[in-house]
Amino acid sequence: MRLTRCQAALAAAITVNLLVLFYVSWLQQQPRNSRARGPRRGTAAGPHVTVLVREFEAFDNAVPELVDSFLQQDPAQPVVVAADVLPYPPLALPHIANVHLAVLQPSLDQPAAASRPETYVTTEYVALVPDGARAETPGQLERMVEVLRVGGARLVAARVASVNPARCLALNVSLREWTARYGPAPSAPRCEALEGDAVVLLRTRDLFNLSAPLARPVGTSLFLQTALRGWAVQLLDLTFPAAHQPPLTTAHARWKAEREGRARRAALLRALGIRLVSWEGGRLEWFGCSKETPRCFGTVVGDTPSYLYEGRWTPPCCLRALRETARYVVGVLEAAGVRYWLEGGSLLGAARHGDIIPWDYDVDLGIYLEDVGNCEQLRGAEAGSVVDERGFVWEKAIEGDFFRVQYSESNHLHVDLWPFYPRNGVMTKDTWLDHRQDVEFPEHFLQPLVPLPFAGFMAQAPNNYRRFLELKFGPGVIENPEYPNPALLSLAGSG
Repeated sequence: MRLTRCQAALAAAITVNLLVLFYVSWLQQQPRNSRARGPRRGTAAGPHVTVLVREFEAFDNAVPELVDSFLQQDPAQPVVVAADVLPYPPLALPHIANVHLAVLQPSLDQPAAASRPETYVTTEYVALVPDGARAETPGQLERMVEVLRVGGARLVAARVASVNPARCLALNVSLREWTARYGPAPSAPRCEALEGDAVVLLRTRDLFNLSAPLARPVGTSLFLQTALRGWAVQLLDLTFPAAHQPPLTTAHARWKAEREGRARRAALLRALGIRLVSWEGGRLEWFGCSKETPRCFGTVVGDTPSYLYEGRWTPPCCLRALRETARYVVGVLEAAGVRYWLEGGSLLGAARHGDIIPWDYDVDLGIYLEDVGNCEQLRGAEAGSVVDERGFVWEKAIEGDFFRVQYSESNHLHVDLWPFYPRNGVMTKDTWLDHRQDVEFPEHFLQPLVPLPFAGFMAQAPNNYRRFLELKFGPGVIENPEYPNPALLSLAGSG
């Protein structure tokens, strides 16, 4: 059958309409973001990376130059500048669709998404660029992406040619011990942390899956979190130039930035639960538990401190304060001729570790009741609380007939002094608490007392302290560590 000219034209029109309908239907099924952005980088246009600027000071910065330098390389480059509050003086940023200022502090008149920078990052990768850097050579971010794709590291970094360019460090983070330990990187240029100025690139999903993705200081926060997860950073042989007019060039600006940076860093470490930083070379930096601050944990319930439920042991600053208090109290007792000995968990710690048990929260000493009058501080505590010349507080415990020496009026870390007296060859006392080890014992364990290393000094302990401890806690107590109240929380089931 032959088609007429009209039938052929009708068939062609129907075919065109079907093709148009098919294309429209296909287009509607594509994700909205991919339609809006057009072709993804990663093809001819190069990889798709968002430049995220977080580390800068509002009062003195080179952020506009930084942003302009990346836009000169690619006018479509996505850029997000993130600040805790609206920067003042205002940042001179270009008013274009691919540059955003994200203010992290929620505002009553804005939706929740407005204070979340991930709202503005729609790319697969993100580059954290510090203030004072700029882009000058095309393709640097693309090269970093290619290394990230094929390498084994979860982050890649490039130095900034500033006065403080980045270098590799080893970093071990122990949440249980509240500690971060830095050291030389044995396998540089791959390491756990960087010190200094660097552009750091990682996958967007990795950054925003961190618990505090944009906490400041960014470098400290980022690498503490990534090192804890076992992520490595690879420092590339690639350099971003410094700004033509670097920030913080005046002495006043540097002083202000350093002061605010120290305060910001201390607040960050406390928020992340880091109480001790051990730096390369052995320098120690402590956070928390001074005589002017409250202790790092609240009232202990059921002999089980709150930090044990968090999978942590005693904060190291608290252990340091307990050691200091114990050493001081023992010195006072010895000078006054008061017979004392390590008791309970403190004796157990001395026998097992030569120190305080890593999860203990106080120190216990037994004393002879008849010697109390020899000590001026204990006599004073009989009448009320006494603050001595070193700031330690001596008082009668409200729980019963025993004494307590607190680290300070603000910080209630303490040493308990339990007055015992002999009765028919057995040491007893007037106040008994519901503790497993709170039992009478033969006086011959104290005749004589023997020296035992404890908390950095030599303390007096019962002779045959193994039998003494097994009398109080049960057989094998030294070799089989356990939390103080395993019915509530056991060491084996804590993590």
